[in-house]
Amino acid sequence: MYEVYDISMPIHHGMVTYKNKPEKQPAIRVIQDFNEASAYESRIDMDMHTGTHVDSPLHMLPDGGTMQTISIERLVGPCRVLDVTDAQDKITRNDLERFAPKEDEFLLLKTQNSLTDDFGSGFVFLAADGAEYLAAAGVRGVGIDAPGIERDQPGHPTHKALFEADSIIVEGLRLGDVPEGPYFMVIAPIKVLETEAAPARALLFSGLEIKKLW
Repeated sequence: MYEVYDISMPIHHGMVTYKNKPEKQPAIRVIQDFNEASAYESRIDMDMHTGTHVDSPLHMLPDGGTMQTISIERLVGPCRVLDVTDAQDKITRNDLERFAPKEDEFLLLKTQNSLTDDFGSGFVFLAADGAEYLAAAGVRGVGIDAPGIERDQPGHPTHKALFEADSIIVEGLRLGDVPEGPYFMVIAPIKVLETEAAPARALLFSGLEIKKLW
């Protein structure tokens, strides 16, 4: 037996977006229904950085790789959820040291953002010194329950520190119902190739059967 946690953000008009920017809202419309056709179809226009998504290095590095450079194998496997809900405003190195991150770990940061559905523009983010600490530890990736892994840092040092260390960034997770601890993770971005990000479905599995795979 095992338990599945869907840690993806629901996509709908009115959802929380980066700094509540209206241009980040998804636009979903029906292009045909049963009044005019024999099949129902709809279309979505959505920013690649809206909702749960994976960033590729091209997002912040002019010579960085696109989504095509991130293999799905790096987004599937063991991970660890860290409870940093005591962090105020931002997550610093001091908040992370007690977890002793290890090389090749994939870490998911559960913050106060996951305790509400309306965290708005003042979301908790990963500060530059926290990112540098994780990058130096050699983590494989970092996920966070915010629409962005950083908020108001000139030059985007958090993104750059992780990208330059070849760490993957996942944003827009929802971890409110997920206890701290180890999980088996599946993050599946849509298979776009030449972009700097891609929307994704993110799942965590816990239970004895899953742990036997580790």
